[in-house]
Amino acid sequence: MTAEAYARKLVELATPYWETEAELTRRFFASRPSRDCWIRYLRAAVYKELNPVIGYGSTDGYACGLHMEFRELVDRFERVNDGLDRREFHARLSQMTEEFMHYVVLAEVLEDLLGRKLTPDDPEQLPEDDKLNRMRREYRHSGNPAVGAAMELTEGGGTATFREGAALTGGAFETKLAAAFKVIADDEDGHVDHAAEDLAGVIATEEDFEAAKTALLEVSMQRLHMRNEMFSMPMSGQELDNYLSSRGGTPIAV
Repeated sequence: MTAEAYARKLVELATPYWETEAELTRRFFASRPSRDCWIRYLRAAVYKELNPVIGYGSTDGYACGLHMEFRELVDRFERVNDGLDRREFHARLSQMTEEFMHYVVLAEVLEDLLGRKLTPDDPEQLPEDDKLNRMRREYRHSGNPAVGAAMELTEGGGTATFREGAALTGGAFETKLAAAFKVIADDEDGHVDHAAEDLAGVIATEEDFEAAKTALLEVSMQRLHMRNEMFSMPMSGQELDNYLSSRGGTPIAV
C-alpha cells in the first residue's frame, strides 16, 4: 500500500467512532437535558477549549493550555526575521486563535445559563477527559512520527458533536448554543483531510501503519468514553459497544 492508501485506511477505521460520537450527541439532545446536565457539559466543554491537547505537554505554571501555547508563540516571535518558519508560525497562531474563539462562544452560552460571569473555578476537567489527554500525550511522545500524526486525526472526533450541535433547535438557549457549535464546526471543517495529509507524509512502512492504527483506535475508543461522560451517560457501556459494532467499529478495552 502507498502512504496515501494507509492514511485513507486510518480515516476509514476512525469513521465508526465518529459516527458513534454523533449518536451520543443526538441521544443527549433527545433526552431533554436538565439545566444541571447542560451546565455539566458546558463546564467540561469550556475546559477542553481552554486546554487543547495540541501541545501535549504539562501546563504547570500557566493559567491553562492556551496560555502556554500563546506564551510559546510570543517567545518565538523574536525570531521572525531569524530563521522562523513564518507559515508554520502563522498556522499555529491561527489555530490557537480559533481555539480561543471556541472558548469564547461556549463561555458566553454557559454564562447565560448561570446568570453570571465565569470564574476560574467554572471550567472543569472530567475524569475520562483527563485519561484521554494522558493517553494522547503518551502516544504523542512515543518517538514514532506516524503515531504522533495519528493523534491529530483523533482531535475533534471528526467534528461529529459540533456538526450535530449546529442543527440543534429549540428556544433562545438552544439557538445560541447551536450558533456556537456552528462556529466550531466551520473552523474544524477540513481538519480530517489535513490530518490525513500529514499522516501520508510520515507513514513509510507497514509497521508504521500498524502502530498508528493501534494508537488511533485506542484513543478513539477513549474519546467515546469522554464524550459519554460529558453528556451524563446517554448510553450504557454495552449500548455504546453495540452501536459502535453496528457501524463497523471494534470496541476496545481502554
